[in-house]
Amino acid sequence: MSTLPDRPNTALVVIDVQQEVVAEAPRRDEVVGNIDALVEKARADGVPVVWVQHSDEELVQGSDEWQLVPELVRAQSEPLVHKSYGDSFEGTDLEDVLADLAVGRLVVAGAESDACIRSTIHGAFTRGYDVTLVGDAHTAGDKSAWGAPPAEQVIAHTNLYWQFQSAPGRTAAVVETKEVAFTG
Repeated sequence: MSTLPDRPNTALVVIDVQQEVVAEAPRRDEVVGNIDALVEKARADGVPVVWVQHSDEELVQGSDEWQLVPELVRAQSEPLVHKSYGDSFEGTDLEDVLADLAVGRLVVAGAESDACIRSTIHGAFTRGYDVTLVGDAHTAGDKSAWGAPPAEQVIAHTNLYWQFQSAPGRTAAVVETKEVAFTG
C-alpha cells in the first residue's frame, strides 16, 4: 500500500546496532537476539537486509565502539548504509538502495528508539514507505540524566504512538518479532 509506485518489495532495516550504541541498553541481549532472528527469517524468505551504521564525533568510524555487535553478522552481499544524522535517509544513499531493490515497505529494528529509530521511521513514512516497527527489537540508552524518561518507558512510548500513525496511502504498524511476516 505504500505510495511509492512499482515498489512491491519489503526490506528489513537494521539501524545502529553498534557496540557503543547498545552497550548499556536495557534488554540488550534479548533485543539483539530478536534482531538476529529477524535477519535469519528475512534471509530465509529472500527479503533484503539493509544495515545502517552511524558515525559522528563521539562514535568514530572504524573504532571498536562503532563496529556492529559481534552477535550480528552482515553478509557481504547485504547493503551497508553509513550515516551521520538521526534519519537514515538524510545525507545517505538509503533511498537509492531501496529503490534499486524495489522496496516500498520497511520492517525496522535497532537503536536508539528515541533518536535514530524515531527519525528514520518518520523519515520513511513521510517519503511514502509503509513502516512496521518491531516492538521487541529496538532499544535505547538511559538519558534520564538529561530529563528523559527511563529507557523502558521511551521504548514503550515509541511502540504506543507508532501503532496509531496514519497517512493517506501508507500503513504504520508495531509487531513483535514472532509476528513479523515479510511476505504476503
